[in-house]
Amino acid sequence: MSNEAFNRVSDILKHIMEDTSVPRNIRKAAEESKDILNNEEEDSTVRASTVISILDEISNDPNIPIHARTLVWEILSELESIRA
Repeated sequence: MSNEAFNRVSDILKHIMEDTSVPRNIRKAAEESKDILNNEEEDSTVRASTVISILDEISNDPNIPIHARTLVWEILSELESIRA
């Protein structure tokens, strides 16, 4: 499992969490996703799959700004490559 990929994803999630133009529910989902990714007691593919399902749901939120949606898609493609 690539810790480097998880670190990149965590950095992007942190950026979303700190962006005040992103609705609170989406920032909260990003924070939850970051916590899940950083839980090293869980198997890495389980962590990736859990975060994928959370982020897939928020990527369809009509209130998510375009720039944040693009970041979420970037994270999803990174995690899909880990899970595969």
